[in-house]
Amino acid sequence: MSDAPHLSVLLDEVVEAMAPAPGRRLVDATFGAGGYTRALLEAGADVVAFDRDPSAARFAGPLAEAFPGRFTLVQRRFSELEEGLADAGLDRCDGVCFDLGVSSMQLDEAERGFSFMRDGPLDMRMGDEGPSAADLVNSTDETELAHLIWTLGDERGSRKIAKYIVNRRAERPFERTLDLAHVVEKALGGRKGAPVHPATRTFQALRIAVNEELAELQAGLDAAERVLAPGGRLVVVTFHSLEDRIAKGYFAERAGKTPGGSRHLPPAQAGPPPSFDLLFNGARSPSQAEVARNPRARSAKLRAGVRTASPAWRRAA
Repeated sequence: MSDAPHLSVLLDEVVEAMAPAPGRRLVDATFGAGGYTRALLEAGADVVAFDRDPSAARFAGPLAEAFPGRFTLVQRRFSELEEGLADAGLDRCDGVCFDLGVSSMQLDEAERGFSFMRDGPLDMRMGDEGPSAADLVNSTDETELAHLIWTLGDERGSRKIAKYIVNRRAERPFERTLDLAHVVEKALGGRKGAPVHPATRTFQALRIAVNEELAELQAGLDAAERVLAPGGRLVVVTFHSLEDRIAKGYFAERAGKTPGGSRHLPPAQAGPPPSFDLLFNGARSPSQAEVARNPRARSAKLRAGVRTASPAWRRAA
């Protein structure tokens, strides 16, 4: 297990958007190796960090020693922001940032089972609870598995991949990452000079499903809306279109920027007052220099908003 330094994506942009300063209480909802947290602490803010991954705790000790009394790690999902802040003795904060998806730390550790480039147990769980990716591929119905790979991985060959998986698992169950990657590659006819590995989208889909990432993101954004004080900042860094679609739609809706109804229909009933003002229009992307330093940053997008004094919206059941 490596403790080598990892590069935080869009670090300067996240810090600027979070506006850290002495006395401001900020939440790093995806602690990881602590890159954002350290930068926010160095700028004078107090930080409560969240991470459901038990292995993240090893990065907390040095920060607690370097910034005594100003840093707390809460080992919960970020959808549990309210409960976690209560654990830390708080009910409101001045900023929440999310760095979504799998971390480079998790990808680099073969034993976590996230990577199709390193052999390890087919796990993919960000925490230590619930079914693993192996459980999913060994038990899911072929039609459902194809649908999952298509919807969460945007993989056009999803049906063929599901068929190959089901046929192979009839012989013996999947247990290792490279075993699954090889079967997916075979289903798609090999690499044939493809710029990305054929298993990329399938592994993405399985990871999202195992960790319930999209539902967790929506719940986390709703929780952030409830815990942010007026003037607080919400900052979200996404890495693929499914995440970004949720973040983009969330900010547009909460800022009152969703499109109006058709002129041929009765006016739509006015919604709640905006709970966020956009910090800037659209999304910010990494510079070419950052992508050159850290190729994993190439698909990142940053969106941000400022909490208004209006009540948090109530999500329809």
